Amino acid sequence: MCGIAGICGEGWTRSQLEAMVESQHHRGPDTRGIELIAGGRVGLGHNRLSIIDLSPAGHQPMSNSDGSLWIVFNGEIYNYLELRAEFSEYPYRSRTDTEVILAAYERWGDACLDRFIGMFAFLLWDMRAERLLAVRDRFGVKPLYYAQQKNGALMFASEIKALHAAGLNAHCDETNWATYLTTGMHEHSSRTFWQGVKTLPPGTSLSWQNGQTQIRRWYDVADRLGDEFDRRPSGEIQEEYLDLMGESVRLRFRSDVPVAINLSGGLDSSLLLGLVQKVQGVESDVKAFTFVTGDPHYDESPWVQQMLEQTRHPSIVCELRPEEVPALANSVQSAQDEPFGGLPTLAYARLFERARAEGVVVLLDGQGLDEQWAGYDYYAAALNGGSAGLIQGTKEKPVRPDCLIPEFRELAEQLNVPRVFSDPLRNLQYRDARYTKLPRALRFNDRISMRVSTELREPFLDHRLFELALRQPFERKIFNGMHKWLLRQIAERLLPAGIREAPKRPVQTPQREWLRGPLREWANDLIMTAINSFAGQWLNAEAVRKAWHSYCEGAGDNSYFVWQWISIGLISRRGGENTK
Repeated sequence: MCGIAGICGEGWTRSQLEAMVESQHHRGPDTRGIELIAGGRVGLGHNRLSIIDLSPAGHQPMSNSDGSLWIVFNGEIYNYLELRAEFSEYPYRSRTDTEVILAAYERWGDACLDRFIGMFAFLLWDMRAERLLAVRDRFGVKPLYYAQQKNGALMFASEIKALHAAGLNAHCDETNWATYLTTGMHEHSSRTFWQGVKTLPPGTSLSWQNGQTQIRRWYDVADRLGDEFDRRPSGEIQEEYLDLMGESVRLRFRSDVPVAINLSGGLDSSLLLGLVQKVQGVESDVKAFTFVTGDPHYDESPWVQQMLEQTRHPSIVCELRPEEVPALANSVQSAQDEPFGGLPTLAYARLFERARAEGVVVLLDGQGLDEQWAGYDYYAAALNGGSAGLIQGTKEKPVRPDCLIPEFRELAEQLNVPRVFSDPLRNLQYRDARYTKLPRALRFNDRISMRVSTELREPFLDHRLFELALRQPFERKIFNGMHKWLLRQIAERLLPAGIREAPKRPVQTPQREWLRGPLREWANDLIMTAINSFAGQWLNAEAVRKAWHSYCEGAGDNSYFVWQWISIGLISRRGGENTK
């Protein structure tokens, strides 16, 4: 796991690239490197968090043996040992997966991407073709942003702040902000919350050659499935899926530094623990980290303890307290660059802090099974021909477009997801995986892990698992009102009945209670900052004050719109006048 940066074209300076690398120090504090190539027309920068081959041989930017290829890489190619054995004659100089990417590209060109099992974003300069290739993994686990300078130079980085550090003006993208405040969506397109900054979509590559750019989607899960369901016997699917889960977890323990897991009391992370036991045996003593908030209404500890009772896994509980929120929110906002997911994200950030303090560098979590197996409650609406909202977890209206200036509200973009399947459930799953829930969660998770120089691995986002699950007919996902039906059948082999049969519980914190209670003054100050910064431009000040007062007096259980206004305040305080 690392931070990458690059600039190509004319009219840029080494100091810009140095500033980009410096701004991403937290992503890779072990070593940093800069290389100017192609007569100074291309520059690559790297911050290294050493995970595989901790020796200097893993330093980046890395070249092949004759210097015709150069790469900076962020992520992990988990099947790198198998690929390395496949072309063992390659003159390797390290034990890294980075060098395996170079070897695979030399053999297969761009087609090498389909050979990789992993999470990755990289910039590769091909000296012979005089071409820069920028690539992002299938589901966008690892980030990659780009922007064009006024003089035409093209800049790439793992984080938006690096592009701003290189001199790009930090002005808000009003269209994206209007969409977020009106619909609640973010990460739904190549737009970001900042003018001139785009995100390379998941499963997409960008090539720069002779000053021209070409963008190509090299992977889309819908393209790999077709419209037919997989109607093989359920038992056969269960065996195949369980074997793939085991292999996915096994591959993600490849590391030269300590690995641990994130454990809530839910089905997904409990399955992860069960698979760790299956792969490593009953003697496994991998540390298990769990966050709590001290509120018994949101306590996952009973389920966690039930899972850990007869294992040797040390349980490390990380508590988030209300008085910690203001400082932590400022720090996490700086890491995120864009609005993030409220107190659950902060609680998760505290967990990563504790893990790093315990000497853990790599953590695994259970992201991805809800999208594969229709785990969210609102998926049931698709079976009945109903519609499902973009934000799940509340019965009332989660956003307040009535508190926005009408002209600003009209800037909002509507999400137009192609209906690629004939059945509505898979279309909804595809939407959430490709455009809404999964991209948002992955951005939150990447930034809070890398904020404290830890690597997060997502075993259930192995594309083979995703493809197999989405091929299954709806009755294997939701049956007799039970979500994740077939997955729960698989879980019978790994988990106690009380956990595998428990209903879906969203990741929860006492956000609404704290914002009305111990964090009320803090929240009020930030909302007033948002009003002072954007009243008459974005926000209807009177309407915001009225809605905030009503919320504080106990009206409604939804706090999503309140956190949106807090986000404006947090970003306004960090960016000052430049955000406008």
